Amino acid sequence: MNTIIYCRVSTDKKTQETSLVRQEKELIALAETKGMNVIAVIKEQASGYEIERDGVFEMLKHFANRHAECLLIQDETRLGRGNTKIALFHQLNKLNITIYTGIHNGQLEFSESDSMVLQIVGIVEEYQRKIHNIKIKRGMNKAIREGYEPGKNLTNRNMAGGRKRMDFPIQEVVRLRQNKLTFEEIASTLNGLGYHVSKATVHRRYQEYHNA
Repeated sequence: MNTIIYCRVSTDKKTQETSLVRQEKELIALAETKGMNVIAVIKEQASGYEIERDGVFEMLKHFANRHAECLLIQDETRLGRGNTKIALFHQLNKLNITIYTGIHNGQLEFSESDSMVLQIVGIVEEYQRKIHNIKIKRGMNKAIREGYEPGKNLTNRNMAGGRKRMDFPIQEVVRLRQNKLTFEEIASTLNGLGYHVSKATVHRRYQEYHNA
């Protein structure tokens, strides 16, 4: 099993450097006992409440690219604290990453409160996804009722009008707008066709097109 070792201390004091060395040494020993292949050791000095850490993004990039499927940390606070910890746990869970800790000498055991929060976050995210899909479906249905032909326009999706920098068919936006669709409904329709644009972007490009 490929794994990544992540070590963190909260300050940049010289006295903390020994803690980073100790964490690395103990986690490498743990990986050896578990027969794991360490592909990267990430060490950084930063607050656990701060999510914008170079080491965190490096770690997540490895996991997203399937370079490893396991994370080794000394204890859960090394990964993060407070909301940052929960957010990272949730992201790692979505990536199907197994977490081992030195303090447990094995797989991380979530506390009852952390498990409950992660379940709630997962439920909320699922409902957000459902709401987003419903908005796309409603926008598409309204566009079709107003005369939009998705099959025809999918065929011509690489022939977007307007300026070259636009990555969606601005002429269709203009036509849908003339059919009284809101910018939010137009954005949802375009998202349903594979154009990942926001309502604000659609509105801005629409204004630019008319002002050109």
